[in-house]
Amino acid sequence: MTAMQPTETIPVETATVGCDGGGGALGHPLVYLTLDQDGQVECPYCSRAFKLKEGVTLGHGH
Repeated sequence: MTAMQPTETIPVETATVGCDGGGGALGHPLVYLTLDQDGQVECPYCSRAFKLKEGVTLGHGH
């Protein structure tokens, strides 16, 4: 059995992030993900983790 590689964590400054797997033609379809209440989200295709940068706060209005 092979050990799973550690998930890449990408610091972000916005509540919505786009992920395409980062592999160009070897990636996956572009998906837009919204951070949860803890300021994190994981891509369902490639398991990349996106986390709100420390010290960044998001506005909750329009």
